[in-house]
Amino acid sequence: MLYSEKVMDHFSNPRNVGEIEDADGVGEIGNAKCGDIMKMYLKIDNGIITDAKFKTFGCGAAVATSSMATELIKGKSIDDALKLTNQAVVEALDGLPAVKIHCSVLAEQAVRSALSDYYTRQGIDPLPIVGEIKEPEE
Repeated sequence: MLYSEKVMDHFSNPRNVGEIEDADGVGEIGNAKCGDIMKMYLKIDNGIITDAKFKTFGCGAAVATSSMATELIKGKSIDDALKLTNQAVVEALDGLPAVKIHCSVLAEQAVRSALSDYYTRQGIDPLPIVGEIKEPEE
């Protein structure tokens, strides 16, 4: 299985690892089949994601996709973050092996899960905005 240099870089030197103590949104998503678990923390100010951190338990591709996802949404508006697709994560990493595409779905869903939590904390029903958070299929 071949990984791109970008995947290897984000796996070896993941960006934004850790927790945000006073996060405005926290999301956790897991894939029971492969055992990957991602936890995403967001700091949101005036509709802008000012910080994003993650903790991922999983394979190299899971770590790399989490790292890239946080890079892609930092400094962006919530609306832009909601448009983040697993395909965008894969493209930003210069591709992923087919058997690892589910890791990018996990990253997308972790972002959505954290945004969903953010809206819930604001007393807003997240479903119409964020949509349903689904456990990714293998």
